[in-house]
Amino acid sequence: MDEPDRRRKRYSSSMKVPKLPPAAVADAVVRLGLEVRLGPPGLQPLFEGRAIAGRALPVRHVGSVDVFLEALEQAGSGAAGRVLVIDNEGRLDEGCIGDLVALECVSAGIAGIVVWGRHRDTAELRRMGLPVFSLGSCPAGPRREDPRPPDAFEIAHLGDVVVTADDVVFADDDGAIVVAASELERVVTTASDIVFTERAQAELAEDGTSLREQFGFADYLAARAADSTMTFRRHLRERRASIEE
Repeated sequence: MDEPDRRRKRYSSSMKVPKLPPAAVADAVVRLGLEVRLGPPGLQPLFEGRAIAGRALPVRHVGSVDVFLEALEQAGSGAAGRVLVIDNEGRLDEGCIGDLVALECVSAGIAGIVVWGRHRDTAELRRMGLPVFSLGSCPAGPRREDPRPPDAFEIAHLGDVVVTADDVVFADDDGAIVVAASELERVVTTASDIVFTERAQAELAEDGTSLREQFGFADYLAARAADSTMTFRRHLRERRASIEE
C-alpha cells in the first residue's frame, strides 16, 4: 500500500477532522466539482501558523453574549472539537466575542472560533491560546440587543456562505473554507493526496530538481505548439502532477 492509500484509509476511518490547509481543501473541492464555499475576505487569524478544522457550531449574535453560552449549553459534550462559527453580519463597530466567552469555549473543548465580525480582549485571547479568526479587533462591545431570530442556533453566515451544523470548517492564515459533512470523506482524501504530492514536489525542488523538470515543462510547450487546445492544467493532470485547479 503506497503512502496516499495509507492516508486515505486513515482519514476515512477516523472521526476527527484532519487539519488540512484550506488551500488544499479548496483545490480538492474544485477537482471534485463541488461548490467552493469560502469565508469572507479580510478574515484574519489571531495566531499566525495555527490551523483549525472541525464540525461547525453555528450561532447568530444579536447583541448579548448569552447566545454563545446557550449554543454551548445546547451542544453539551458535543461541543468538543467543533468550530464555533459566529455570525455578526460582518459588523466592524463592535467586538462581539472576548476573553470570558473564549474561556467558556476552552472549557467546552471548542477547537476554535471563526467570526464574521470583530473580536476584542486581544491580549487575553492570545494568552489563553484559543485560535480565533475574525475581521480584526475593536475595543467597544455591543451596545444593542436586537430580536433573536428563530434560527439563531441553526445557521450562521460567513459572508455569502451559509453555515449549518452539517458543515465542516477549515481555517488557517489563508482564510476559511466550508465543506458539507456529507462530502468530507472524499474531500479529505483528495486534499490529503494533493498535500502529499506537493510536499514531495517541494522536497525534490529543494534537492535541485526544478519544477520545470518535474512537470516536463519543455514537453508541455512542445505539446501546446502541436495542439492549441492543450492547457497546462491538462498536461499536469495527465502526468498526475497537478498543483493548481
